[in-house]
Amino acid sequence: MSGALTTRTRDILTRYSRIAMVGVSGNPTRASYRALVHMKSKGYTVYPVNPSYDEILGLKCYKSLLEIPEPVDIVDIFRRADTVIPLIGEALEIGAKVFWMQIGVVNDEAAAQAEAAGLEVVMDRCVKIEHCRFYGKKDYGLDVVG
Repeated sequence: MSGALTTRTRDILTRYSRIAMVGVSGNPTRASYRALVHMKSKGYTVYPVNPSYDEILGLKCYKSLLEIPEPVDIVDIFRRADTVIPLIGEALEIGAKVFWMQIGVVNDEAAAQAEAAGLEVVMDRCVKIEHCRFYGKKDYGLDVVG
């Protein structure tokens, strides 16, 4: 990871505390679920977004970003790369500051559009792994809960 990206992701995770997790799963064996558990346990306000669930981890699960009634800082995306472009408009509409595409989610066109619209962009990085890297947790892989 480049030094500039490391500094920027650390800054994002320090400045912002409200994360909408789009495509998060209610299945404890999924990496997205473990990322939700971790970020919630570290004091972040998390908003699960997945039309397949009503609730995850005791939290209301929203059908779309537009349903979230509170401000959101980071839109964290756990979806296929070819599905993320429509989320840019929703992220802007809810006033998000950061468009974060998880590990394996690489869409250069979406990144360029999001940046051109004024969003900070992180791509192909896991919010949980990045948080653990900065705050000293040794067991920060995707296969570790919490």
